[in-house]
Amino acid sequence: MKIEARIVCSAVASLFLAATVWALPRAHSTAPTNPANQQAAPQTQSVTGKIASVAKNSFTLTVGSTASSQEQQLQQQTAPKTMNFLIDKNTTIEGKLQVGATADVTYREDNGNNIAISVRVGS
Repeated sequence: MKIEARIVCSAVASLFLAATVWALPRAHSTAPTNPANQQAAPQTQSVTGKIASVAKNSFTLTVGSTASSQEQQLQQQTAPKTMNFLIDKNTTIEGKLQVGATADVTYREDNGNNIAISVRVGS
């Protein structure tokens, strides 16, 4: 009788252990595990500034110089910077790209270049 009780207890414990392991969340991914085959999706970023120059397939935006005088006093160490954006066939442009206009640009980085996805030009 003792041996039968041990067998039953062992079977119940084994079933409990199997059910516990089966209920754990899966840690593996369905994506390929080879990092050379994986490509990260391009991350989009947004920036607002004044258009400094316009060319056929690109434009330059000055970012950081549109702050009010009080904000400039608080951010004395932040110098304005320029960013160059390439325009391709997929870029959507709302308004007219002209020097001095304010623009909101959504872009992605590709091989060190900023590719404009959408541009919304204000006044």
